[in-house]
Amino acid sequence: MDTVGLWSLVRFAHVAGAALWVGGQLALSLVILPLARRLLPPGDKDRFTAEAGRRFGMLTGALFLPVQLGTGIAMAWHKGVTWASLAEPGYGRTLTAKLALFVLVMAAAAAHGIAHSRHRADLARTLAVVSLTGSLGVVLLATALPAT
Repeated sequence: MDTVGLWSLVRFAHVAGAALWVGGQLALSLVILPLARRLLPPGDKDRFTAEAGRRFGMLTGALFLPVQLGTGIAMAWHKGVTWASLAEPGYGRTLTAKLALFVLVMAAAAAHGIAHSRHRADLARTLAVVSLTGSLGVVLLATALPAT
């Protein structure tokens, strides 16, 4: 009988955290915010969407980001990844693409929050779409990486 090893649990936490984060973005973007825009009066809608975004941002900073970074670094260490190996074909380049896209997604998400707080709705919406699209790309690249 095979048991679940430590690295299987680490990878599970990494993938589950990413899926939950993207799922949260999708739930906010496709379900919660459109309903708020349609059902709430303008003042309440603005307050609700700002609070929903703020809470998701706090959850990201307090839970999702530490889990992603911690498990990602642990898996890279376990896999023997070095700075030089990030340029190698296969695992190294896929991981490099995933990391670069992850940085872009985090920058877009942060810029979205700033744009929203400065009442630049069109820019905030564009940055939200960039962040969500990039997040889906990160998850797809993560699935292309071999198990640790």
